[in-house]
Amino acid sequence: MDIKLSLIENKDLKKFKFDMQEAFQKGYEDEFGRTCFEILPEKDINESLETNDSIAYKAEIDGNLVGKAIIVVDKKLKRAHLDFLYVKCGYQDQGIGKNIWYELELLHPEVEVWETTITYFDKRNIHFYVNICGFNIYSYLNDEEEDGACAGDFCGGMFQLRKVIKR
Repeated sequence: MDIKLSLIENKDLKKFKFDMQEAFQKGYEDEFGRTCFEILPEKDINESLETNDSIAYKAEIDGNLVGKAIIVVDKKLKRAHLDFLYVKCGYQDQGIGKNIWYELELLHPEVEVWETTITYFDKRNIHFYVNICGFNIYSYLNDEEEDGACAGDFCGGMFQLRKVIKR
């Protein structure tokens, strides 16, 4: 599978946000059923995109858009945070997420420590990050804590994950 990552252009941002929201909504609803609650508000995506040193990528296979990611890289500390990675609806279960992740690692060899945060309820993502990508869960934030347990408007608990790159 030949995945090509390239930077998101401003003209693609509207579609970028829509696809991401759709994928996160579907992930939640596949687990818990339909909801009128917006799982990933646009303001959360905007906050990530507006963070200093954030980089937004689109992933394509043979010119077809299959996923996207937003990372924040601190070159000085050799650390990065994976804010979002998703596979577009209709392309799941084909190894695309894994290949997007591997490409991100290859594009950023300067990063020695990767971190991300995921919702407690998403067993599929827990499996993906821990068993496929090699992250370790190092903290659980419940919605009683004050230090970021809510992802935007979603509260209910978050896992913090870390991957140390051994070279």
